[in-house]
Amino acid sequence: MVEHLRDATNNLALDEAVILSTCNRTEIYAAGEVSDDAMIGWLASARKIHPAEIEDHYYCYRGLEALRQLIKVASGMDSLILGEPQIFGQIKSAFAVALEEGTVAAQLNKSFQHAFATAKRVRTETAIGQNPVSVAYASVMLAEQIFSRLESLSVLLIGAGETIELVAKHLKQKNVGYISVANRTLSRAKKVVGQYASEAILLSDIPDRLHLADIVISSTASQLPILGKGAVESALKKRRNKPMFLVDIAVPRDIEPEVESLSDIYLYTVDDLKGVIEENIRARESAADIANDIVDQELDSWVRLKRESSVVDTIRAFRTSVENIRDIEVEKAFGAIERGHNAKDVIDTLARNLTNKLMHKPTARLKLAGEEGRDDTIHATHDLFDLKETR
Repeated sequence: MVEHLRDATNNLALDEAVILSTCNRTEIYAAGEVSDDAMIGWLASARKIHPAEIEDHYYCYRGLEALRQLIKVASGMDSLILGEPQIFGQIKSAFAVALEEGTVAAQLNKSFQHAFATAKRVRTETAIGQNPVSVAYASVMLAEQIFSRLESLSVLLIGAGETIELVAKHLKQKNVGYISVANRTLSRAKKVVGQYASEAILLSDIPDRLHLADIVISSTASQLPILGKGAVESALKKRRNKPMFLVDIAVPRDIEPEVESLSDIYLYTVDDLKGVIEENIRARESAADIANDIVDQELDSWVRLKRESSVVDTIRAFRTSVENIRDIEVEKAFGAIERGHNAKDVIDTLARNLTNKLMHKPTARLKLAGEEGRDDTIHATHDLFDLKETR
């Protein structure tokens, strides 16, 4: 990443640059003038591929639309999974790397800070990231709805693939008391345990350990059920009918359908979760409409701030010019008083001279504007000095 930052700023002659690279996108946020052809050429060189392979996937935003894109990405509004929160951390990390490398200055710093603030507002004021839209997260959210608090519970995860690893990650974030991972091989289960869980066991250990689990979430590639009705029934007896929550997110199913008929069993399948996910996707899409309104508001605010900033130099130059005239005339007045002139006459002269000097250039410009028919200048003067129309 650092090498690419240096290479981009040097070879593309960019003033500033931040590179965001995720599993499905590479975006370069830059300050400076660069053509699309030059950018595509550099990307192809950096990825060691032909430019034609990039052209169909390339997009470019400039000015305010570039800031809009940055905000939408930071807010999770331009992700494969609408509202996913990980991208915000990835953007902050990319910005931090560029900042440390010295490829960020005033322009990008202000843009990114505004994007971060807007993304936080979107997260706070909308539900765009609050409803689970992954099977793993939906499983954990359902468990939380049934048990209210997960801290004192024991969880058994069956399988050790990506889905179970993601479930374990979400459970750990919820501070679940104890997490066991059962798998055909201990080595794979131990990889999940090393990051998120408490214990690795074999599938053959499940009958002896099942009664200890308050929650069971299963996702294996087995063609036959892992948990049968008999095993679950036996576990319930050992638990003295204390409820169990089971989630089967495997296809084909890991848990026999007959298990659902047992009392004190809450069994959900991947089909049940799909309904939850589809409903939550609709909720996120509704939240995205509100989020777009927020983005529009913040872009309007950005434009106003930029306009205010652009006039600062003009105001400063105008003030300096007026103060120079004032200092000269005040110095003349002091000299006149020291030479014994009447104070009232000196003040009258000071006021008259200041008025004449301050009015001279604007009056000349207004006369010229009138001769040339530039009514916009005359109207702007009325607005600037809050003048009343005279006839």
